[in-house]
Amino acid sequence: MITQIKLHDCKSELREADLRATPTRLGVLQILETATTPLDVTTILSELRKKGIDPDKATIFRMMHSFLQKGLVREINLSESKNRYEYRGKGFHHHLICQVCGVIEDMDDCNIDIWEKELRKKKGFIVKRHSLEFFGLCKNCQN
Repeated sequence: MITQIKLHDCKSELREADLRATPTRLGVLQILETATTPLDVTTILSELRKKGIDPDKATIFRMMHSFLQKGLVREINLSESKNRYEYRGKGFHHHLICQVCGVIEDMDDCNIDIWEKELRKKKGFIVKRHSLEFFGLCKNCQN
């Protein structure tokens, strides 16, 4: 679920977003940056505690709201009772979600940008954001 690869300077990114680089904010960005799947607040909190950072859940919810407003993260709703979050620096992609085991896999090869251009051309509609998730069975659960 979490890999240990540091890809960029989180302090600089927070400062560019006019946010103080607190240990909690740095920890959350690093966790999201190295996560292989979108994470919910409970999982983020658990990962922070493994790093010796112990904020309350409300702080993480407020932080996610702030990160969303600053464009640092993307909110992902997978038809659950919770929202998940991804680091925006990973680029735009969609997800494949197994309805049996719950595994989530990124899907990068999608031509939705072509559809968006066609919508603008044919309908005069400008897409600001979209959500496209695929629910089904992974290879392991098909057997």
